[in-house]
Amino acid sequence: MILLLPRNVLLLSTLFALGACATTAPVTSGTTAPVDTAKTRPAQSTQPKQMVPVEDLSRYRPTFPAPKEAAVPVAPKTAVTPTNQVNAQIEQRLRDQAYTNQNVKYAQGYRILAYVGLERDKAMAIRRAVISRYPDETDYLTFKQPVFRLHIGDYLTRLEAEKAMLRIRPLAPKAELESVQVLLNKAVY
Repeated sequence: MILLLPRNVLLLSTLFALGACATTAPVTSGTTAPVDTAKTRPAQSTQPKQMVPVEDLSRYRPTFPAPKEAAVPVAPKTAVTPTNQVNAQIEQRLRDQAYTNQNVKYAQGYRILAYVGLERDKAMAIRRAVISRYPDETDYLTFKQPVFRLHIGDYLTRLEAEKAMLRIRPLAPKAELESVQVLLNKAVY
């Protein structure tokens, strides 16, 4: 009678046999002991290990010269006189730039948006309060149906706008900064 084993059982028994062979080391001669394959830590000694060089490598090590003190450059004692005069050209270009700048009326800057809403009376009340306390501030009241907007000031830098915002905040608690094109005051220049 022939006993038929399933294929998996045959493969499993073969793997066990191979695994058993792999755990033992072959012995080449009768005098040597089998090699221990278990991993163990070597005993740690309290003294540091000293490595003894096999050969002298000092001749291959680079040597560097001692650092020299940095030389301080000496300033010339006599003034250098220019050979070509460009003052006339520079003055002409500055005049041209000043003439061009006279035509500039607007620049990118900031305004304080003091009020946005539907009530004209409230916008006018905030405008009157700001003008009465700070008469030098400019105000812009615009109406785009149905919204009223009150802008205050023309500031070229954000720092100027933030300083003015601190002054105006008690009068308009919901005030915000807006980046817009602002009118340059030519009286300052």
